[in-house]
Amino acid sequence: MKIYPLGAANPETIRMIRALQRGAPDLEFPGLLDNDPAKHGTDFFGLSVLGGCELIPHLAGLDVGFVSLVTGSTRARYESGLAITATGGALVNFIHPTVDLTLTHWGVGNYVQEAVVVQAEVRVGDNSSIHMGALVGHETSIGDSVFIAHAVSISGRCHIGDGTFVGTNATILPRLRIGRWAVIGAGSVVIRDVPDYAVVAGNPARVIRLEEPVYGDGSVR
Repeated sequence: MKIYPLGAANPETIRMIRALQRGAPDLEFPGLLDNDPAKHGTDFFGLSVLGGCELIPHLAGLDVGFVSLVTGSTRARYESGLAITATGGALVNFIHPTVDLTLTHWGVGNYVQEAVVVQAEVRVGDNSSIHMGALVGHETSIGDSVFIAHAVSISGRCHIGDGTFVGTNATILPRLRIGRWAVIGAGSVVIRDVPDYAVVAGNPARVIRLEEPVYGDGSVR
């Protein structure tokens, strides 16, 4: 299978590719995509940046997949995932091989880094990303186009709505519901439900403001 990651920004991508290929030598990464024209034709740690999403209709086919590596904002992640599917690309998961996926349930287009712990009966939608050292407790559900930063701790039986951004080292206590397109500030301790479009921060986390709704759900297919 050939996989084309979208986003030439983080060298960790290359380490993940090498780790995946050690276990599956027939997995090919012919190059990277990036929507920044300044990067087109350049070399990114040994992989060529071929172009942007305009290439997807020409690259798509059987045994060809695409995944967004955009994580700076969930709105940008949603838009990049949607750009892939809208141009005919099939989303595939890009998950570090050390992550135990036993008794977990996954959509497509997810990007999961090294040292992530996802416990039993966790459900993850499409086009979400979980960064290094995060813990997702048992029976938690994570929606579409979510970003969970490194060292986050999400307790069991939580619900994380579409488009939510969970900042570095945040903690979410058990059985809480985090609304769509919420932002959880870095280091926050969330002890109560968070409404849609809310920005929360602090210990305990409190609502700082409500963002103007731009998108409803985070579905990219």
